[in-house]
Amino acid sequence: MKNSESLKSIYQALLSAFGPRNWWPADTAEEVVIGAILAQNVAWKNAHAAIQNLKQNELLSLTAIHETDTSMLAPLIRSSRFYHQKAERLKNFTTLLFDRFKGDLSNMFQLDLDPLRKTLMNLKGFGEETVDSILLYAAEKPIFVIDAYTRRIFSRLGLTDAGASYREHQQFFMNRLPADAALFNDYHAQLVHLGNQICKKKLPLCHQCPLNHRCAGKMEPLK
Repeated sequence: MKNSESLKSIYQALLSAFGPRNWWPADTAEEVVIGAILAQNVAWKNAHAAIQNLKQNELLSLTAIHETDTSMLAPLIRSSRFYHQKAERLKNFTTLLFDRFKGDLSNMFQLDLDPLRKTLMNLKGFGEETVDSILLYAAEKPIFVIDAYTRRIFSRLGLTDAGASYREHQQFFMNRLPADAALFNDYHAQLVHLGNQICKKKLPLCHQCPLNHRCAGKMEPLK
């Protein structure tokens, strides 16, 4: 079952059940970058609250963030948790953007996938999930994002080992699917929705899951 056809059929089952997810929820690539940094290790609603606070203070742009002191930025993103560190990470990104790419995301995103990924991974505080979210959702590069939902769902399906590395999980998808940014975008978004709403860490709602008949780790519905 570990082949491209099974991965495609899983995606089709999710798409049929949930429809297109239209993710990432942002109006611009800049907002995606900012949101990806703020969403580190926190629920999206917390990151969204921080984004709205930046917007209300006319700071929801990489130029504005670059020109704002960290001490002024941090309190505005308090809802995202670890807000001092995240303020520094926002500033780290904008420093790179302005020092090397003249403050223009389109200049940055003209780099090929591998060198751009390496460049972003060198930023302090940027892990693989954050970097790949920026690459996929803002730069529209064909790279599959791995998160806790993806690990949980596919280990329960019996297709991957939950203890495998990030890159091993990523290659599982990228070796079996066409290199299509739009496909990777919606596939990952489908998994986020499934993991958040149904395939929960505790008390998963297996009887509601469109993948229930495939699942090696399914649980009986609660009585």
